Amino acid sequence: MPDTVRTAAVRAVIIIALTLTQVVVVLLCTLAGSWLAFPMVLSSVASTFVATWAVLDIWITRQAWLQRNGVVSAPSSAARRRPLARRR
Repeated sequence: MPDTVRTAAVRAVIIIALTLTQVVVVLLCTLAGSWLAFPMVLSSVASTFVATWAVLDIWITRQAWLQRNGVVSAPSSAARRRPLARRR
C-alpha cells in the first residue's frame, strides 16, 4: 500500500475509533441521565459525518495515487511463459 493511502487509512481508523468511543460515552450518559447526553449526541452525529469522509478519503487517495503512478504489475511465479518463449 502506498504511503499516502496508508496515511489516509491510519487517519480513518483513528477517527472511527474516536467516533465509536464517543458513541459509548453517549450511551452511558443517556443511561445515567446526564445533561451531557444531548451535546454528545450532536457531536456524535458530526463525528459520524467526519468518519464517513475519512473512509471515502481512503478510496479517493487510492484512486488518485493509481492515476498518477499507474498500476504496478509484475507477473506472478505461477504465470505461464508464452509458447514462443519456450521454443527459443
